[in-house]
Amino acid sequence: MTERYSRQIRFLPIGEAGQKKIGKKHILLIGCGALGTANAESLVRAGVGQLTIVDRDYVEESNLQRQTLFTENDYHEQLPKAIAAKNRLQEINSTVNIQTYVMDATSENLPPLLTNVDLIIDATDNFDIRLTVNDLSHKFRIPWIMGSCVGSTGMSYTIIPGDSPCLQCILDITPFMGATCDSVGIISPAVQMVAAHQTAEALKILVEDRTALRTKLVTFDLWNNQYQMINISRAKKSSCPTCGNEPTYPTLAYQSQTKTEVLCGRNTVQIRARYKFEMDTLKKRLQQLGPVKTNPYLLSIEYKNYRIIFFRDGRALIHGTNSIEKAKSIFYQLVG
Repeated sequence: MTERYSRQIRFLPIGEAGQKKIGKKHILLIGCGALGTANAESLVRAGVGQLTIVDRDYVEESNLQRQTLFTENDYHEQLPKAIAAKNRLQEINSTVNIQTYVMDATSENLPPLLTNVDLIIDATDNFDIRLTVNDLSHKFRIPWIMGSCVGSTGMSYTIIPGDSPCLQCILDITPFMGATCDSVGIISPAVQMVAAHQTAEALKILVEDRTALRTKLVTFDLWNNQYQMINISRAKKSSCPTCGNEPTYPTLAYQSQTKTEVLCGRNTVQIRARYKFEMDTLKKRLQQLGPVKTNPYLLSIEYKNYRIIFFRDGRALIHGTNSIEKAKSIFYQLVG
C-alpha cells in the first residue's frame, strides 16, 4: 500500500484491509455537476478502483461557482462535463480506471453499465432520473446513495435494496420541496455538505462496514443553522411497486419515461430523439442558418433568440425557453 493513502489507512474503520477493498470496487456516478464533481474528486482521491461517470451536459460559465473540477478553459471549449471531469481526475489519481459516457441516463442505456458495479451515487437534478435509478438499484440489487441541494439546504439518504425503504416509499410520506436552483439559487457549502454525507456513506459501503451506515434521512439548512435526522424506517411498504413483495419497477416501462424535460435552473429544454444524429450532415444543414461551433462531442448554433446544442446520442438542448412546445418547434425547424 502506497504512502498516498497512508492517512486514510490510519483511520481504524478503514485500515489496510479496507483500503484494499476500496481499490477493488466500482462506482457508477450518475450526474457530474455540483454533487457529481465533489463526490468524484473525493472518491478518486480515496483510491476507488473504478469510477464510471454518466452525464448529459457540457460545462457552462454558471457551473464554475460550485462545480469544483471545471475550469474557465472547459467552459470556453464547451467540453462535456464527463470529459472535463475525467481530464482533471486523471491528473489527481492516474491509477483509477475512469470510464465516461456523454449521454442521458435512461432505463435503456444504464443497465449495460451496471455489470460489476458495487454502488450507485445519485448526483442528478430531477426525480424522474432518481426514480429510474431507484428501480434499477432494486432490480439489480445494488446500493445507491441519494443526494440533492438547493439554496442553503440539502438532503441525503442511503438505500440498501431489501433493507431500506426505497425512494418510492419515501415520496409517499415525505413531501419534498419544489424549489429549484433557478428560483432560489444555491451556495457552494450546501453542495459540499451533501457530498460529504454521500462520500462518507460510500466509503462505509466500499469497505463493507454496513453496520456503520446511517439509517436516517438527513436534511439541513446551513444558512439557518438547522440539521435534522428523520427516521423513515416505517415507510417501507410490502405493496411498494419497487421494493415490495411483488415489484413491477414502474419507471422502467417505456410509457413512464420522459422524452422531454425542462432542466433545473437553465431556462433550457432537453429533447431526446429516437435516433442518433449524423453530425456531419447536420452541420452542413445548420451552416446555412448561421455559424456552427463543433468539438468531437457536440455542435452548437445560435438560432433566432435561442442557442441549440446537439449531442451525438440524439439529444438536443434548446437554451432560451422553459416551454417544451416552443423547444419542440425550434427543434423540428432545425432537424425536420
